[in-house]
Amino acid sequence: MLSKEDQRRFEQITRQLRESDPKFFARLDHRVRTRRGRWLMLLTIVLWASLPAMTVLAGRTAGAMCLVVLAANAGLMWHVRHRWR
Repeated sequence: MLSKEDQRRFEQITRQLRESDPKFFARLDHRVRTRRGRWLMLLTIVLWASLPAMTVLAGRTAGAMCLVVLAANAGLMWHVRHRWR
């Protein structure tokens, strides 16, 4: 965690960078978004792959919980995708 003073300085540097070189900042920002999207996609694949195994091995309750987590993940992916556009 950054102190309040360091956080303020970081935000000031970020704002100056965004204003002075918007192309660089856009490229940098795009890389972070792509990385987050990849992690969300990987999480979705792992959850879908584990759903049948969870249901068979741990019972319907565990399968239902996995399904709820998948629904929350899908909502998060939808929200993040539409927020980035």
